[in-house]
Amino acid sequence: MKKLILSFALSMFSLTAFAQNQYEKVMTEKIDKIEACKTPEDFNALANDFQRIADKEKGKWQPSYYAAFSHIQKGRVLMRENKMSELDAVADQAQKFVDQAEEADKNNSEIYLLQKMIYSLKMMVNPMERYMTFGTKADETLKKAEQLNPQNPRVTLIKAEDVYFTPEQFGGSKKKGMELFQSALEKFNSFKPKTSLDPNWGKSEAEYFLSLPAEK
Repeated sequence: MKKLILSFALSMFSLTAFAQNQYEKVMTEKIDKIEACKTPEDFNALANDFQRIADKEKGKWQPSYYAAFSHIQKGRVLMRENKMSELDAVADQAQKFVDQAEEADKNNSEIYLLQKMIYSLKMMVNPMERYMTFGTKADETLKKAEQLNPQNPRVTLIKAEDVYFTPEQFGGSKKKGMELFQSALEKFNSFKPKTSLDPNWGKSEAEYFLSLPAEK
């Protein structure tokens, strides 16, 4: 009887380990595709892939996180294409998955940073009318993300973007932005994700901005 119980326990352990390995393999494959995405359609398809994983893997924050991140990246592409009227719908899609991720893992700096990025997308639909609402929320959420993990390089990266692209009359500064990009890169160089599936994006963006010629 003891041998039977032991055999059953070992079988269950093997099945659990196999399922976890398959989950990590599929997640890694999808995460590796993020940098290859270029169009809104690319990011939308990837978000759907992560959503399917999230539906199966209840209680794990990373699939929902990456579904939200894919929608946010889709929004950032649309913003560069000046399609501001589409940002609300994209931000709402991202919000659904950020809520799921936060439910699975409270007080996570990475998730708060995505919330900040969602508020920023909302604000960009009409910055003059929405700054006092979504702009303020974005600033508050960024501060919370930094409080939770001051060494998170993505927090410094997004802060650098904000400062770099904000006109000087509204408190922005190209010089200060570049200093923050340098600080972000230094944090990236020493940063180690807790697991292989935790966020590790952003370093190439900091490097890109630092490669730009200094403005006179």
